[in-house]
Amino acid sequence: MYTGRVSSVQSKTEYTDATGIDWWGINSAVGYAHWAASQLDNRWKVTAGCFSRNESLNHETAQAWDISEQRCYPNWHSLVEAEIDTVDAFVVLTPTPDHVDVVNYLLARDAFVICEKAMCANVMDCDQVVESLENSRGALYVTFNYTGYPMVREMRRLILGGQIGEVLQVNIEMPSDAFIQNHGDVSPQRWRLVDGNVPTLLLDLGVHVEHLCRFITGGSATSVKADFSNFSKFEGIVDDAHLWVDYDLGFKAKFWMSKSALGHKNGLKVDIYGSKGRLTWVQEQPETLQVFDVKSVCSIYNRGNLGGSENRERFKPGHPGGFIEAFANLYSDLADTALEFKQSGQITSSPYVFDAYSAREGLQLLEFAAKAVRQDARVICGERVDGK
Repeated sequence: MYTGRVSSVQSKTEYTDATGIDWWGINSAVGYAHWAASQLDNRWKVTAGCFSRNESLNHETAQAWDISEQRCYPNWHSLVEAEIDTVDAFVVLTPTPDHVDVVNYLLARDAFVICEKAMCANVMDCDQVVESLENSRGALYVTFNYTGYPMVREMRRLILGGQIGEVLQVNIEMPSDAFIQNHGDVSPQRWRLVDGNVPTLLLDLGVHVEHLCRFITGGSATSVKADFSNFSKFEGIVDDAHLWVDYDLGFKAKFWMSKSALGHKNGLKVDIYGSKGRLTWVQEQPETLQVFDVKSVCSIYNRGNLGGSENRERFKPGHPGGFIEAFANLYSDLADTALEFKQSGQITSSPYVFDAYSAREGLQLLEFAAKAVRQDARVICGERVDGK
């Protein structure tokens, strides 16, 4: 069993308070999810970090996570310089627009880097990161954690094995009501209310939806049409988006992402329609997968009857796993990759960890979608990017 030492770089919360002060560190939903998932299988130990630019929260987080005061740093620069030869990996959890500077700095020091999605805010920044990676003896992986669900991995196995024949249509939706439900005096973080070339909604949700389609089917986008809307009180941003995408394997996909859909918290649903069957998975029932045959007869798959090796048993079937367990699957896969990197300096390709090229391909499609909205036309995507 490999246990790596990992440091965390500035995680943030979903909301700010009425005064506009950011609350980070131990109060961060994303930061806590990474910490909990990395600890679940005893493959990693968080030993150092800069958890917040708020000094009090920074030290409170270190204390809660049993990290010595001497290894709790006031900024990410001092963290990297002090720990570069000590830890096995750095986890970057800053706001998306800040990833490029931190990741490039780490790669220049040949670090093993785990970066929260989206890797960057736009393709231009992605290209900088890819260039840094290609000039580095380090490594970089991006956390598309929904691929850690056993049933999502089973969908991939079934499709690549021809279970539902030729893929014809893919429908994936990820709606929530985060921007339209009444939160009183609590507002989203400021950076989430500013759209760049790629709307922040797509950086938050679109990268997951696009990556799930590519991961499950093995296809790559060839053209895209899109429609962006604003339905919430936060004007000037996109909070609802539809994409219609053609893929090189011949199927068509429809994506819906929203933060202004009342009644949804994280309504992730994947439907794959093939010539010989259909697969349906809903995140709120993560342990089951509906498999329809050519006669539309439905079979229910669960962890107790998986046909592949994608199942990671922590407890017996019938006791549901969820988001943290799926995230932990990804962290265990990353531990395998980090161990190989540490021992040999080389990495064998894995279908379950995702590199900078994969992250860039997803951002490229979303950038083309934004272009399609500006031009009110279907846009042909650029040449396929190497990588998963």
